[in-house]
Amino acid sequence: MTDDTQLKDILAERIRTAGRITFAAFMEACLYEPELGYYTSSGRKVGAEGDFYTSISVHAAFGRVIAREVAQMWRCLGSPGRFTLVECGAGNGRLACDIMDYLAEREPAMYTGVDLVLMEREPSLQAAQAKLLDTHRERLRWLAPEALGTDGFSFSGCLYSNELIDALPVHRVMMTPEGLREIYVTLGEDGFAEEAGELSSPAIAGHLERLGITLLPGQQAEVNLAAPEWLAAAARSLQRGFVMTIDYGYPAAELYAPQRKQGTLLCYYRHQVEDNPYIRLGRQDITAHVDFTTLMDRGKELGLQPVWFGEQCRFLLSAGIVEEIEESERSAASEEQKLKLRLALKKLIMPEGGMGDTFRVLIQSKDAGTPRLLCQRPIGG
Repeated sequence: MTDDTQLKDILAERIRTAGRITFAAFMEACLYEPELGYYTSSGRKVGAEGDFYTSISVHAAFGRVIAREVAQMWRCLGSPGRFTLVECGAGNGRLACDIMDYLAEREPAMYTGVDLVLMEREPSLQAAQAKLLDTHRERLRWLAPEALGTDGFSFSGCLYSNELIDALPVHRVMMTPEGLREIYVTLGEDGFAEEAGELSSPAIAGHLERLGITLLPGQQAEVNLAAPEWLAAAARSLQRGFVMTIDYGYPAAELYAPQRKQGTLLCYYRHQVEDNPYIRLGRQDITAHVDFTTLMDRGKELGLQPVWFGEQCRFLLSAGIVEEIEESERSAASEEQKLKLRLALKKLIMPEGGMGDTFRVLIQSKDAGTPRLLCQRPIGG
């Protein structure tokens, strides 16, 4: 899609017909409007030809370390005969492929009982996923994201996501002399404009109250009501096992800290950061940092116990990235290939200029006893 006129017209007509809309409704359309949204239209989103990099696009070692942890989860559950992997927001299937390749190679006893379920809102990606995962085709099936949490879908195993929650629609709020107000999207003389008004739902204020957060005068922030709803759906479908969430974000106290006066909303277009969400509709990514405190608190209410939470660098170092480096050094790979791996892994784990402390990993368990995961090992242990 090279023109955003159609999506602009749709949103403008909605506003003219029903009045101003929440930013969450605007963001939902920009990202997920059928065939027109950023994630529901064709086109390369990730990597050098896309708009941003993810840990998946850096190197296959990222998926292989996750596979090591997934295999440990399987052992923590008693090495069951069937183990289901569910990826939400599967993209082109690269992460799932790296995980399955590792399991087939290194964990054959587990692999024979693995089922892989991919959930993705862009239906055209299924062909790319099927091609990439061709050697694992007999273990692969697809489900619409709407199936999560329904009576027709339950499983035991691990549900994982990478950069999914940051792309769920958020409400935007600001503190004014009159109290907390919501930022709406309306029409102005030159296109879309913002307008403050009463909260669209008492759940918005309730969200901040539960966290003990009071914004400073003039401070803006995002409230993600969709994330705990998504987690509730995941908990309903998961009978026994784990939920692994990888994304950029903070505990609530950091996320809503006074220094983040403008919140965390950002857009990405061709590897450039943009702070205006009202341009390139459906052609640029819109994201907000994840509130991990809410995911942990809501998880406990749903029977999901927090097992581990921390920076991606700590997770990778404890769960097996060092072993990946050592195996590469002992392999028959060329020096050039080994150097590329070292540079890629540096980007994954370095805190400055890399992804090491920008991304966090949260692992929650359900009916899994007291699991001992690889990421719980001391670094270097």
